[in-house]
Amino acid sequence: MSYDLVVIGTGPGGYVCAIRAAQLGLKVAVVEKRKTHGGTCLNVGCIPSKAMLHASEMFEEAAHSFGKLGIVVGEPKLDLKAMFAHKQETVDANVNGVSFLLKKNKIEPFHGTASIPGAGKVVVTAEDGSTKELETKNIVIATGSEAAGLPGVTIDEKTVVTSTGALELAAVPKELVVVGAGVIGLEIGSVWSRLGAKVTVIEYLDRILPGMDAEVAKQFQRILEKQGFTFRLGAKVTKVETGAKGGATLTVEPSAGGEASTLAADIVLVAIGRRPNTDGLGLEGAGVATERGRVVIDDHFKTNVAGIYAIGDVVRGSMLAHKAEDEGVAVAEIIAGKHGHVNYDAIPGIVYTSPEVASLGKTEEELKAAGVDYKVGKFPFTANGRARAMRQTDGFVKVLADAKTDRVLGCHIIGPRAGDLIAEVTVLMEFGGSSEDLARTCHAHPTLAETVKEAAMAVEKRQIHM
Repeated sequence: MSYDLVVIGTGPGGYVCAIRAAQLGLKVAVVEKRKTHGGTCLNVGCIPSKAMLHASEMFEEAAHSFGKLGIVVGEPKLDLKAMFAHKQETVDANVNGVSFLLKKNKIEPFHGTASIPGAGKVVVTAEDGSTKELETKNIVIATGSEAAGLPGVTIDEKTVVTSTGALELAAVPKELVVVGAGVIGLEIGSVWSRLGAKVTVIEYLDRILPGMDAEVAKQFQRILEKQGFTFRLGAKVTKVETGAKGGATLTVEPSAGGEASTLAADIVLVAIGRRPNTDGLGLEGAGVATERGRVVIDDHFKTNVAGIYAIGDVVRGSMLAHKAEDEGVAVAEIIAGKHGHVNYDAIPGIVYTSPEVASLGKTEEELKAAGVDYKVGKFPFTANGRARAMRQTDGFVKVLADAKTDRVLGCHIIGPRAGDLIAEVTVLMEFGGSSEDLARTCHAHPTLAETVKEAAMAVEKRQIHM
């Protein structure tokens, strides 16, 4: 079995890489350890969590917002089994779609765990223990990541859970404690908060959403607190003890040191980050260099071993599905002799809560640290006609532009459909556009997108509606 390319892992980075390589005429095989394709994202991560976020948001709307719109439906009742069925239907449609695309592009799938004995060879071990050796000119490692554990804490996916277990709970917990105030913890915390859980978030740092714009994070925390969240910032969990009949007791200490306290919970969600999936690949034996668990690559995704490449969560940079997809396309094009490239300054990050949060490019904190002279344009959703009509006026758009060249360096949004609104700024930044380019581009009225235009206008203090 000889191929031009074998891709290990069929998450967003892996399957996109395989399809692009096949489009370019390469003979491609993929290896997937799950029974279904799509990786963590489609099976237990991005897709099922968004299904639950949407469903829980509709539940919340029916309970608290419909009446204000003149829609009388009475008090909604939760059918968690049906909500989970919606989640599974969404997952099935997506993973089946990936299988169809692989077949359509004549990509040969192998199911099992992969190991790399050396350049040009991939061994696939099936569930029954049988093995197959694939010969290939090139290998792309796209094995993604898994939830990072908390030292000394046992995760059973029943009482102490990762994001996977948190999307499969048998009932709505009365008390949910989330360890980690990053994207995953706040998204899943939002799901169960809307469905009736009391959510407490414990974060080691003194702020939520580390790495995102501080002003956005501060307003977002206030909004979540209004929604019922409780935050314990600057705190760390040192112990989690589970009871014989369920539930857990957490020992919590100040991050800087101090007196410990305890906190009871029905469910504990550990969401402190993710770690690369490289165990079992045989990288050390193959001579592939790693650093702190991540595969070391150059600017063309090459490892130190000829013919072996890596992309996505196993390499440097943000652990985002769309970042992995872009890298998958780029490395496929490089292997095919073309010029693949990823612009890491224009990769948006989204928090799919309500309201949504979107971040792109540099934050104010990063620009200040780098000594870059910049201008800020801001515009609130309270001044947008469409947002008022939707009764979703929390938040604002912030555009950061170079003070000398006016080139847009970053954009940060908290508000309705922020994840969609950030797209036009991503295109603008990809082409090196200025705030004036955006400000002079006609936007339809009335739309939420007008907030982005007005924020760009505000860079030169010429916004109209504020």
